Amino acid sequence: MAFGTQDEPDEVMNEINMTPLVDVMLVLLIIFIITVPVMKHAVAIDLPRASSERELTKPENIVFSIKADGSYYWNDQPVSDADLGPRLAAEAAKEPQPELHIRGDKDVRYERVAKAMSAAREAGVRKIGFITEPDAK
Repeated sequence: MAFGTQDEPDEVMNEINMTPLVDVMLVLLIIFIITVPVMKHAVAIDLPRASSERELTKPENIVFSIKADGSYYWNDQPVSDADLGPRLAAEAAKEPQPELHIRGDKDVRYERVAKAMSAAREAGVRKIGFITEPDAK
């Protein structure tokens, strides 16, 4: 009988090699030791409840138009240069503050648009937008 060879082909090996199983178990044990404190590291806080519905009170937008001759219009109503500052200040004091949408004629002088924007900034208006028309393709 020689060592390391099987003399009879019917002989079955009844032993299981335990070394790979022990290695896998040790690796899993190390992974669990590292991850469990991370998963449990949380502070118990009683969070407030809130609805996810959007607020329906939206301020109306102000459409501020400037014609080609430089005249100002507040929601399609003519407004003078002297009345512009107090109106903008009154709108800036509202909460929530409405948006100021500026519609300037393409032939208007930039000076008139700049004066209107400066007056809005001095009054405290934070939301200013410009209305344009899309290019015709």
